[in-house]
Amino acid sequence: MNGRVDGRVNGRVVWYVFLFALGVLVAAAGSLVQNAWFPGGLLLALLGAAGVFYGGLRATETQLGVMVPGAGWLLTIVLLSFGRPEGDGVFGGGLAEMIYLLGGMAIAVMCATMVKLPRPAP
Repeated sequence: MNGRVDGRVNGRVVWYVFLFALGVLVAAAGSLVQNAWFPGGLLLALLGAAGVFYGGLRATETQLGVMVPGAGWLLTIVLLSFGRPEGDGVFGGGLAEMIYLLGGMAIAVMCATMVKLPRPAP
């Protein structure tokens, strides 16, 4: 393999690691905001998730660019929903949490199935 192909592959790996971490951060922030300022916080949390998913699609121009931050987002949501043995948890089990979980997954699926737009000629 030549250096140009290796550089492109390494660049994509860096993008995917960055997008995974960004998905984790957006999920954690959205989990705290979505119920605090209901319904505005829920809308803000879903818009943040949509921005990460769509941004990953545009940055990498692949569906994997949506799935990687989506995996980080979903993993974080699941881990935060478990709570602790003391009974503390981020999610209290209400309507806002369900809308956040299902809405975020629906947005990720919509972004992953978007049609790629043709690139403009240089």
